[in-house]
Amino acid sequence: MWHKPHLLNAVADLLMLAAGAAVLAAGAVWVVRVQALPVQRVDFVAPLLQTRRADIERVLPPVIKGNFFSVNLETVRGALERLPWVRKVEVRRVWPSRLEIRVEEHRAAARWGLGKNELVNSHGEVFAALLPEEQLATMPLLYGPSGTAPEVLARHAELVGQFARIGERPVQLLLSPRLAWQLKLDSGLLVNMGREQAKAPLEARLQRFIEVYPEAVGKLPTRPAVVDLRYPNGFAMRVAGEGKGN
Repeated sequence: MWHKPHLLNAVADLLMLAAGAAVLAAGAVWVVRVQALPVQRVDFVAPLLQTRRADIERVLPPVIKGNFFSVNLETVRGALERLPWVRKVEVRRVWPSRLEIRVEEHRAAARWGLGKNELVNSHGEVFAALLPEEQLATMPLLYGPSGTAPEVLARHAELVGQFARIGERPVQLLLSPRLAWQLKLDSGLLVNMGREQAKAPLEARLQRFIEVYPEAVGKLPTRPAVVDLRYPNGFAMRVAGEGKGN
């Protein structure tokens, strides 16, 4: 081999590459482990409307460990996403010593269920958080079986538009385990819409009621307490204190 210069050159090149790789690896280990380059600042891209600063200051320090390179961004993200009003978090490094955090907060669209701390956001996701009683009182109440929050929220939005035509506002919408709908209006009127029917679709029964509401309900001397729309060819009304009515 000593008489073959091309082989000697190849071996020398390999040794140089191996030495260079070792130096780079050692440098990488040093950068990760050295206590230089600490994270000196954390910036939030947008203002937080619901999340309290005290909660952020409580959860961030324990998870910002190591230096600029070694801090675990997923751990930081997970800690923030466990806060009640936080829906989604993005974290990125900004050279040389800063973390930039973007937080998407829940936007409460309605109360959910019977618990005061359960809300549904604008994406139809149920989350637990606290709101002042006066703010809760202005929000509609929605409820349904597990996993149906997006459907219930979308149905409520449709009903708001439909009942606005007759000057009524839905304040409560419930979907039973048997998938029957019950609606309450701000006037106190309870509307049993029932389940979807092949021969009498729920939407058709509802539209029929809204069309005749001004004459059939609005002009009555005594407003009904309950309206039952489960009939294919009409609906039944009951005045408060009565058993059954037409």
